[in-house]
Amino acid sequence: MRLPARQAKYEIKIQSGLVAEAGTHARAALATGGRRAAVISNQKVWHLFGDQLAASLRASGFEVVLWLMKEGEQHKSLSSLEQALIFLNQSRLDRDDVVVALGGGVVGDLAGFAAATYLRGIRFIQVPTTLLAQIDASVGGKVAVNLPAGKNLVGAFYQPSLVLIDVDTLNTLPRRELTAGWCEAVKQGAVGERDLFDRTVRLLAKGAQTSRGAPTGGRRTALETTIAAHCRFKASIVADDERESTARNDARSRKILNFGHTTAHALEAITRYKRFRHGEAVGYGMLVAGEISKNLGMLKASALESLRQAVGACGPLPRADDLEIDRLITAMKSDKKSVGGAVKWILLEEIGRAHILDGGNLPLRVLRKSLKDGLQAPR
Repeated sequence: MRLPARQAKYEIKIQSGLVAEAGTHARAALATGGRRAAVISNQKVWHLFGDQLAASLRASGFEVVLWLMKEGEQHKSLSSLEQALIFLNQSRLDRDDVVVALGGGVVGDLAGFAAATYLRGIRFIQVPTTLLAQIDASVGGKVAVNLPAGKNLVGAFYQPSLVLIDVDTLNTLPRRELTAGWCEAVKQGAVGERDLFDRTVRLLAKGAQTSRGAPTGGRRTALETTIAAHCRFKASIVADDERESTARNDARSRKILNFGHTTAHALEAITRYKRFRHGEAVGYGMLVAGEISKNLGMLKASALESLRQAVGACGPLPRADDLEIDRLITAMKSDKKSVGGAVKWILLEEIGRAHILDGGNLPLRVLRKSLKDGLQAPR
């Protein structure tokens, strides 16, 4: 599949064994130039896949240099960005060279932003190794780092040259990472396409959340086609609204991809990014948004229950009902998604159709009740 963007088109390849073939695909995607490949990863991911990736890149004529960042959302920071940029400079990369991001969303975001800013922009390739990164973070060209005030407050829209999704990497993920990824998958179906929502729920019902070992036969095909369907959906949104226009509030605005994120970012911020995986926080965020939608008379109770069951099928979530609602509401005010000082809430009219509401039109009593009810762990 090809994802159209304002400045470029790039290919997303989805199959098993792509890490070991990365060099061949990278050389084809870059077409000309590219002597050095600067790989940014973390220790855990590099231990699992680094030798395969490096061998493939070297076999295709790249000189490989490596920088390992610390693991965790709290290290997606300006300090880490500075270290990455110094690494690129000391590695003598020029504009024909390439940055390769090997890891989850944190690695991809930081590596992509480093590539976007070094020498005013050099090429980069995403090799996402988590489900969340494969269906969301690696597609669409958003790259960023966090500030103490909130997530992704400093970043850019910068498209990769290539995305390589190797489904075999999912076999190494702990259960919580799978839960986080499937929550993001539920999110995309909930706001975009009922068929995508139903496809995702069916795959979860077949045990995709806890599947271990190399996928084979029908299971591998179902996984690959579902990931491809999510990438196609996000591609269709991004192609039409690449930079998330503040003027758009329709049901195909890129803003709809922020469903669940207003609450999620607040949950992550007040717990200092230590309690929740991003997708886990999005799981709660969807339930809060669903409660708001129901309490405003927009969403049927039966649809909210379908959403709650889908989030529950993704896996157990860390506790959230012990957090202070006033602290969450304060944190929401710093959300980067706000326009004109008001948060844009992504709500639901039905499963598969989003509605964008100006936060100024959301009564505080409704928000407080929805947070109280939505932060109860789904069963």
